Amino acid sequence: MQPTPLTPAILPRARLAGALYLVIILCGVWSEGVARAALIDHGDAAQTAVNILAGEALFRRALAADAVMALSDVALAALLFALLAPVHRGVARMAMLFRLVQAAILGANLLNLQAALLVLKVGAPGAPDWALLFLDLHRHGYDLGLLFFGINCLLTGWLICRSGFLPRLLGAGLTGSGLVYLAGSALRFLAPGLSEGFAPAYLLPLMAESALCLWLLIRGVDARKWG
Repeated sequence: MQPTPLTPAILPRARLAGALYLVIILCGVWSEGVARAALIDHGDAAQTAVNILAGEALFRRALAADAVMALSDVALAALLFALLAPVHRGVARMAMLFRLVQAAILGANLLNLQAALLVLKVGAPGAPDWALLFLDLHRHGYDLGLLFFGINCLLTGWLICRSGFLPRLLGAGLTGSGLVYLAGSALRFLAPGLSEGFAPAYLLPLMAESALCLWLLIRGVDARKWG
């Protein structure tokens, strides 16, 4: 198919999608894997309370980073729909909806972090235990969101594999990521004792999504084939 005059417009959209994906990855990894990891010990409520109150600014910055991540996810969902709709509009729309549901859950889930901080600031009896409960609810809420994101990854991976304008390997990696997210979420709710041992599997989604992010940001898409 010959490229149309509108075809070049997809390249800035693809690179914007890559930039948003980079924001999501950086915010998510920093907030959960760096900031909160330094403050929260799920086995020690008292020490966690001391850490959060002493590092309140860091805790709030992590919460803000999560908010930026959720907002970026909404915009990315729309951009990926525009990018992948030519492959199969119905599947692309379904993928967008699953990603939007995930963003809504993760956004609402931030209230659990805020509740933990508010409980500690009030300083009522038993506040550390209540705060740890809210923090545990946040972990469960995060995995609930990833349940929907796992479906999104499977659908998006299928679309990329069939697209012809993005490498099939990126689609395969995203499909594998979807399986990891679904398995991890299932373990959180059905067999929580196995969650810790499953954690290394999340390296696959990190690598696969980083690869897709960088490809979109640097290479974009094959505009002729997309058109």
